[in-house]
Amino acid sequence: MFRTTALTPGPALERVTVRHARANDARALHRLAALDSAHAPGGPTLVAESDARIVAALPLGSGRPIADPFEPTAEVLALLELRATQLREQDVDGRRGLGERIRSLLRSRAATA
Repeated sequence: MFRTTALTPGPALERVTVRHARANDARALHRLAALDSAHAPGGPTLVAESDARIVAALPLGSGRPIADPFEPTAEVLALLELRATQLREQDVDGRRGLGERIRSLLRSRAATA
């Protein structure tokens, strides 16, 4: 008689939407925080939604991400981190003047040529 000892991964979340949290997400964020034994994030937050349910959240200021411990969310958290990085870079680019952005674009194209 053989017994499997390796944990098999749960089914991956098929469709995930990443968006900014809205005021009406407060209840879902509190529920998620309770599941993760954490505090609900305050301030601007990115959320990952699957099947009309928030499964992970990442505060854009300070604080740690929270996720549903009963769902496979490691990749979802990585996706939230990626989007947060994109938003930070977009903010930096938005603060630079038009001339600096054009010079940066030209430098990057010259480097690839």
